[in-house]
Amino acid sequence: RRKMAARLSGGENRLVSLPLSRIRVIMKSSPEVSSINQDALFLTAKATELFVQYLATYSYKHGRGKEKNALTYSDLSHTAEECETFQFLADILPKKILASKYLKMLEKEKRDGEVGEGDEDEEEDEAVEDIR
Repeated sequence: RRKMAARLSGGENRLVSLPLSRIRVIMKSSPEVSSINQDALFLTAKATELFVQYLATYSYKHGRGKEKNALTYSDLSHTAEECETFQFLADILPKKILASKYLKMLEKEKRDGEVGEGDEDEEEDEAVEDIR
């Protein structure tokens, strides 16, 4: 137990790479959390590290990273979109698009929405005429 506490206090042989103080702040931001046990803090940090490592390794192996010998954001976003295990990250790691492409998409949605609304009104008018 003392050995673990010594390593957690910032010694050279740290068991985790992530800053425990930051993880504590994130954990305390939850209204349900009143106090944080040191072991729970350590295990959360270690589990987070292992998760990030797994995500990075998976993204590298299944992305274009191997070709470039690098892990890119698009590798991560592709993993979040395509792999069921990581789909909960899709909102956090969205595919990047150019602003011009996004503006065109918005314009198209606006045009489609206006056309769609007119069609609905016509259908309602026809339904009223059928009833009469």
